Amino acid sequence: MFKFSLPQIDVIKYKWLYIAITALLVIPGIIAMIYLFMTTHAPLKLGIDYTGGTVVQYSLAESLSQDDVLDITKTLQNMGLNSPSAQKIEMSKDNSNEIKNILAVRIGFESEEQQLKDIEQINDVITQKYPSSSLIQTTSVGPTLSQELFKNSFLAMMLAFVGIVLYLTLRFQLDYAIFALLALVHDALFVCGAFAILGIFYGTQVDGLFITAILTVIGFSVHDTIVVYDRIRENLKFSSKKMSFVEVVNISVNQTLARSINTSLTSVITLLALYFFGGASTKDFVLAMILGILVGTYSSIFFSSMLLADYRAHKQA
Repeated sequence: MFKFSLPQIDVIKYKWLYIAITALLVIPGIIAMIYLFMTTHAPLKLGIDYTGGTVVQYSLAESLSQDDVLDITKTLQNMGLNSPSAQKIEMSKDNSNEIKNILAVRIGFESEEQQLKDIEQINDVITQKYPSSSLIQTTSVGPTLSQELFKNSFLAMMLAFVGIVLYLTLRFQLDYAIFALLALVHDALFVCGAFAILGIFYGTQVDGLFITAILTVIGFSVHDTIVVYDRIRENLKFSSKKMSFVEVVNISVNQTLARSINTSLTSVITLLALYFFGGASTKDFVLAMILGILVGTYSSIFFSSMLLADYRAHKQA
C-alpha cells in the first residue's frame, strides 16, 4: 500500500536557503512601502477609514482595464478635485447580473457643500465615459473619525504583539518569545509589503478590515509556532541528554510538519472559495488572510524554529 510521507527537514543545514527565501519574501515589499512613504507619506495606500474623505462607487456593464482606471484618475486630477483616485473592483466570475466591474472613486475630505459639487463632477465624468454606469453607493468619513480609527488600529496591533510576547515568555523562555515575535513581524511585513505592491500597480487601498486580517494572521501564526515550541519542550524532557538542541528541533519540526500543513491547507481552501465566490467588498480582506496564513506556516516551520536552533547552537558552543 502506498504511503505518503513528507520529506525530512533540517532547519540548520539549509538555514541560508531559508534566510534567502525570507529575504525574497520580505525585501520587495519593504522597498514598495518605502517608495509609497516617499511619494504619499504612508507605507500603504490608505482608504478613507484612515484618511477621511468620500468614496463614490459605480456599477459598470463595460469592461474596465487598469489603463482606464488611470485615465479616470488623471481626468479628475486635471479638474482640480482634492486628491482623487480611482480603483477597479472585479465582480465574481459567476455573477449572473450584467455588472462586470465596480468602479470606486475616492476624493479627499471637503466641506459638505464642496463634497456635493465634487460628486456631481465625478458623476458627469463617469456617465459620459460609461453611459450604462449606475451610482450604487456613496460613503464619507470625517478626518476626526479617521484619525481615531487609525489610532485604535495601531494600538490594537501593539497590544497584540505585547500580549503575545508576555504569554510566550511566561509559558516558554525569553528567547522562544523573541524568535516567535520576529516571525510575527516577518508575517506582518510580508502581507503589508504585498499590499504595498498591489497599491502601487493596482491602486489597492487598506481599511479597517485589513487590520482585522493582520490581527487574525498574527493569531494564526503564533498558534502554529506554539505547536512547534510545545513539541520541542516535550522532546527536550526525554531527549536532552541523548541529542543536541538542534537535533531535538529537527525532530520536533518534522513531527508537527504534517499537522501544520494540513491545518493551513484546509483554511486556505475555504478562503479561496470566499475569494472567488464571495462578495467584492471582502476580496482584499480574504486575500490578506490567504497570504498571511501561507507565510505564517512557512515562518513557524522554517524561520522561528531555525533562528531558535541556531541561537541555542551558538550559545552552547
